[in-house]
Amino acid sequence: MARAAKKPDLLRDNELIYGRLLAIDEPHLIQRYNKALAAFGLEPTKLKSFQIDRTGFSPEVAEECGDYDYLDPNEVNRRFIILTPSQIDLPVVHTAFSNTSQLMFEFMSKNQRAIDALTIKDVIYGEIEDSVPKVNDIEDLLSINQVEFKVLSAEDVLGKAAELGKLVDRLKQEPDAWRDDAMLERMVDLAKVCGDIRENALVPDQVIFRHNAYWTSHFGGLYVFVDPDMTTVISDPAAPGFRRSRPWQVSYLSINDADKVFRFLAATGRLDLPRASWIEASGYLEHRAEMVVRALIRDAEPNRNLTDVDKVWLQTWIHRHADLIASDGNFPFLNAAKREIAQFGHLKLDDVPPRLRFLAVRAKPDHPDAWLTNQLISDFVPQDFVSRYVFNKPGFYKDFDGFSDAWRSHVVDVLKTTYLKDKAAFRARLYGLTD
Repeated sequence: MARAAKKPDLLRDNELIYGRLLAIDEPHLIQRYNKALAAFGLEPTKLKSFQIDRTGFSPEVAEECGDYDYLDPNEVNRRFIILTPSQIDLPVVHTAFSNTSQLMFEFMSKNQRAIDALTIKDVIYGEIEDSVPKVNDIEDLLSINQVEFKVLSAEDVLGKAAELGKLVDRLKQEPDAWRDDAMLERMVDLAKVCGDIRENALVPDQVIFRHNAYWTSHFGGLYVFVDPDMTTVISDPAAPGFRRSRPWQVSYLSINDADKVFRFLAATGRLDLPRASWIEASGYLEHRAEMVVRALIRDAEPNRNLTDVDKVWLQTWIHRHADLIASDGNFPFLNAAKREIAQFGHLKLDDVPPRLRFLAVRAKPDHPDAWLTNQLISDFVPQDFVSRYVFNKPGFYKDFDGFSDAWRSHVVDVLKTTYLKDKAAFRARLYGLTD
């Protein structure tokens, strides 16, 4: 079933959804896009202009055809359409797997010469194909160890280049092949389409890639982390196949068990534990404290206009609602954590309630799973809508749908004045991540 994904105009107007996409408005590119749609058995777009992401997904085309999964029909074996090599610099804005963006980046990077040459004359399209046609349970997900890019082109430039390559090899290897006039004429015809394939690499060099750690929207949201001796699945225990699929090589953790999830992340070296070396310079605890107070204001006064709220106003609100702040516990914990780190250089977490621990940690920046780990952490700190937006857009958009109009406006204002002002600097300061 197609996911309804038309988000409030407030997000679009402020480029908080479908931002940084590539406008397609040249007739020959629209024609090529339609050829790819036709190859997928889809109706051509009548739009004179639309935007695409790295995979070729277009929110405007999705709205036109009423199907946000038109390039992702079973939420597996994702389709792609490449009109230009510049798509490599775009985000991926709609996908069932968090690693789709990385896989597309690797494919386009490894095959840059071929993509450069092919897109001069043609559109590249196909599927990121894996071993399952449909995901029915966790075992289907775990069986995906690698993916293969099945690559086609509308004018079959790829197929013609392959045919020309074989004829070139035959000409080199068979002494009398040059006497075959029909073959030579065929080579000339193919060369008119493909150019000199000795100079232009038209066939992708690498199409198979590893399918490593990821989050997927299947079964309400599921994480897979891969370590040398064990694969770990973190999800709702109600997911089909939970604790039944490959128990000898797969560890299953409930997304509702904060203690076990935290211990797993810490034991596998995925967490930056709270130490003065990064906590004090980053302003991380101060950021978390502000986020939890804003969330309490939202719950207590959902329709309050928070435009132009400053730190003095927030401090006054905290004093006036001391009982609420104390019963919630998050803000007092963060203050105590800040004092302990200032005094001892680190924070002991052994006696801290599991959910509170997530307030004071971030992903280890140099770990390959840093972004995925920060996404998982954000599931345990939903009050921090900034972290949710940075690392967990599916979660953020779901939260946003449930916000009041006043809170939606406030969230957008905060994101515009913090994260959107300088994304790279913000990620580097708070999370230690460099692009």
